Amino acid sequence: MRLPGPDIDRAKMDVEDLLKIVLVLVVIWLVLEVIGGILDILGWILGPLRPLVGLVVLVLIVLWLLDRI
Repeated sequence: MRLPGPDIDRAKMDVEDLLKIVLVLVVIWLVLEVIGGILDILGWILGPLRPLVGLVVLVLIVLWLLDRI
């Protein structure tokens, strides 16, 4: 493992670059919150149908494994 030499300043970072990193992290956080809200609403709507959806997925997987699809 090589250590950086004395001429390399690892702590040197522009403020604009740091703000860009923070902005990207905030955008990712907001996108994840929106996706979570959409999935929560979708789960609430499909709540009573979850066993049927699971059964359909299971049947499709079995049919695919048996080369019927």
